[in-house]
Amino acid sequence: MSSPIVLRSTAPEAADVEALVVLLARDSESGSVKGSAHVLAASTSTVAEELADAVAALGLIGKAEEVATIPAPPVLKADVVVLAGVGADPADPEAVRRAVGAAVRATKGRARVGVLAPSDDPAVVGAVAEGAALGGYAFTRYRSTDPEPEVTVLVAKARAKALRDVVEHAQVVTEAVTAVRDLVNTGPGDLTPEAFAEAARQAAAGTKVKVASLDLKALRAGGYGGIVGVGQGSPHEPRLVTLSYTPSRPAAHVALVGKGITFDSGGLSLKPPTGMITMKSDMAGAAAVLHTVLAAARLGLPVQVTGFLALAENMPSGDAQRPGDVLTMRGGKTVEVLNTDAEGRLVMADALVDAAALEPDAVLDIATLTGAQLIALGPRVTGVMGTPEVRDAVVAAADASGEQAWAMPLPEDLRQGLDSTIADLTNVGDRFGGMLTAGLFLREFVGATPWAHLDIAGPSFNEGSPWGYTPKGGTGAGVRTLLGYLESRAR
Repeated sequence: MSSPIVLRSTAPEAADVEALVVLLARDSESGSVKGSAHVLAASTSTVAEELADAVAALGLIGKAEEVATIPAPPVLKADVVVLAGVGADPADPEAVRRAVGAAVRATKGRARVGVLAPSDDPAVVGAVAEGAALGGYAFTRYRSTDPEPEVTVLVAKARAKALRDVVEHAQVVTEAVTAVRDLVNTGPGDLTPEAFAEAARQAAAGTKVKVASLDLKALRAGGYGGIVGVGQGSPHEPRLVTLSYTPSRPAAHVALVGKGITFDSGGLSLKPPTGMITMKSDMAGAAAVLHTVLAAARLGLPVQVTGFLALAENMPSGDAQRPGDVLTMRGGKTVEVLNTDAEGRLVMADALVDAAALEPDAVLDIATLTGAQLIALGPRVTGVMGTPEVRDAVVAAADASGEQAWAMPLPEDLRQGLDSTIADLTNVGDRFGGMLTAGLFLREFVGATPWAHLDIAGPSFNEGSPWGYTPKGGTGAGVRTLLGYLESRAR
């Protein structure tokens, strides 16, 4: 769960917190540093004066995500002050989000943290709340650790409806993101397909979201050859979970499809040992869909949302699918399996057929699909492919939410690499352009439905050091983008 956020009109001198976060902005012309432009100028002027010498002595220049912790001056109740650089534009929500996230991470072990909002602009206050909640995240399932802090955002007009609304929205969004992080960080032995399906049922209990699940028998009877084929090497049976949120008079209907490979060994096309270390995260797309649907319901969005979680464990055994096997997919198309480690597109294809059959206004799928995404775009940028109008709207939603995404093409010349001599398709194509070929494969199963595919192979799991509000491990990538897209369809 994300840190609880409290909004208060309390002067920093009176704030009963252990750590106080103050943002520093760089003057783009002179390079000088200025303190947080909090609107309670009368009460912050003394604090700013007290901090000025420390800022100068430390040589801080207010660059993005520059963080320093110093003893609090005597005028404050806090023990320490955390100074965080926001860059040249303190009104940029993503810069604020990252600075606050990095600062709150630096307060680890302190139960009460205060953040001076740099302005009362609702967009900035919302970014402060999101950054604080995401930066304070901790995964505690397997070890004792410091609790997430209670965060107080200090503003001039805490009772203003616009500010209360953005903080409430931030709480819903960040709880969805951190719930995804929890699922991604969970050990694969504890999050089998059956356990994931049950977790979805429990998460939706008491909400406006209805949940249905197909077990192995139903999947076989329904012709879901991709999900059955990928899951048949594991003792843990696959599942297809459907989530339905239907408000009255919806402005649109959007279907979301998430890849849920709870562990990916590669199957008989076995990955090298180091390639399996992060493969508990191969269900990040399904986790994002689950909590996006639940968040849409919590926010009361006037958009009908149907989510599909394609869940399977890809393991090698005497029962596993083999290179050379031919699968009959949901809807009747056949696929020759040339590489059992290209399994995500197989489970996604079955779910995409069901999603398109609903005739929604758009289908979005999200998956940790290809290593080629990392090669092309690196570990932080999502690749987005599909119908140009939907693809571009998804990229715009990512930009607005603070997530990084890039529109990618689907070159027709790569399609021939998926031709099979014995089936309708193969599950892999030529070596080059692998991210794009995977997108072309998925396109075969959506027909004429407006559609976009989000490849989050890199952004879903941070193998490096924490940065901004992003922790090491599961990141919750995609949730804010999907919610942003749904909100755009509500207008």
